[in-house]
Amino acid sequence: MMTIIGRVQEQKQLKRIFDSSTAEFVAVYGRRRIGKTHLVREFFKQQKCIFFRCAGIHKGRLALQLEKFKHEIETTFYQGRKGSRLSEFKNWHNAFQALNDAINLMAGTKKIIIFMDELPWMATPKSGLLEALDYYWNRHWSENKKIKLIICGSAASWIIENILNNTGGLHNRITHRLRIEAFNLAETKTYLTYKKCRLNNQQITALYLCIGGIPFYLNHIEKNLSAVQNINLLCFNKNGALHHEFGLLFASLFKHHELHEKIILLISKKREGIAREEIEKNISLKGGRLTKRLRELEEAGFIESFTPWGKERGKYYKIIDEFTLFYLTWIEKKSMHRIKNEVNDQLWESLSQTPAWKAWSGYAFEAICFKHLPQIKKALQIPSHSIGYSWRTSATKKDNGAQIDLVFDRPDNSINLCEIKYNQTPFIIDKKYAKHLQYRETCYLKKTNTSKQIFHSFITAAGLKTTLYSEGIIASTTTLDDLFT
Repeated sequence: MMTIIGRVQEQKQLKRIFDSSTAEFVAVYGRRRIGKTHLVREFFKQQKCIFFRCAGIHKGRLALQLEKFKHEIETTFYQGRKGSRLSEFKNWHNAFQALNDAINLMAGTKKIIIFMDELPWMATPKSGLLEALDYYWNRHWSENKKIKLIICGSAASWIIENILNNTGGLHNRITHRLRIEAFNLAETKTYLTYKKCRLNNQQITALYLCIGGIPFYLNHIEKNLSAVQNINLLCFNKNGALHHEFGLLFASLFKHHELHEKIILLISKKREGIAREEIEKNISLKGGRLTKRLRELEEAGFIESFTPWGKERGKYYKIIDEFTLFYLTWIEKKSMHRIKNEVNDQLWESLSQTPAWKAWSGYAFEAICFKHLPQIKKALQIPSHSIGYSWRTSATKKDNGAQIDLVFDRPDNSINLCEIKYNQTPFIIDKKYAKHLQYRETCYLKKTNTSKQIFHSFITAAGLKTTLYSEGIIASTTTLDDLFT
């Protein structure tokens, strides 16, 4: 029997929705391959209800979408009954009327879940689906306390624009929003353990650096292979499950996916983030058209927008999806050309020993740490309401500038300056590195004019070796294992 791994808060929210004494209109959205359908389907399998699900067909014509919808009504409500074949639907009003008739036929105590999966694919151009959904929700279903209508889609921006921000009859009709995100490290470990892949935390992190916490990707992990061997098999083998994933992923999410790919390739070149103005200089999109593409990438979970420390205005963008960053660095066409297309069973083993991998893995581990700030705060005994951010100052004629991986600005009049190291052996702070930490603190104090107490902290993969310098400077440390709590 299938089960749900993790998703504790999401299941609690679905339970509240199911138990409510009113009709509910729920929007579930998130990146493709994230497990939205699995969560909704498996949760309601455990409830005493009638579960109607119809999924949109990618690039399917209206007639095909309607035929699929008709078949699901027949299967869910009329299976085993005489005269169970419905007439062909001409439009979505016909389809929803047939669904409404079936619901009335099943009048009783059971609650009815209407799950419209991949709704953006179902709503073909000029199909009238949204207008019909508007009518039947407002006219028939919103007053029926048995009905829980759930719409779902990987094209998160479409859901937000057409449903959540609808200005017509569906305006303000959504009762709950449920955004599904990737597994964190602890959930990833639980999932792999469920699959009987008993990898240690170091191996799981090595996987996470490359493919993140995407359930569909994790499902392809072979239990008897190391992280490096699995990545080689999945991504660098021409028949690997993820070798062509990037192109297929974007093509399924975005109508003009070539533009999205061009934008994200540009963003990937700036680890610390790229200003919108710079994107405009390099992409043939301006104003609202560029804003729309950036919003679509952000809502789908590929990038995030932020304003860097010290800037009061202006948006910057950086990639937060692990697989995307990994693909664009190591598998993307130009990268593959650079390594002469030497695709073989040991390619990733070779690449993961290079200085380029060491630099990339350090950046990728920093990104993972920013997704696990609650765990880091707990391990370092930092107040939960502390604000975490990266900090940097450019070089001038007077000084060389400085960069701090992670800063925690605390409500108790203190600040933690954190170094993040993806080390394979305990990191050693010697005299030279101690001076580097002191210089960094001096730069921070000078640029921020803060009078708060400064503490130095280390976040490492393999720990910190105790030395005279570490004991004199470092106030607190945390290791990779703490990120799995």
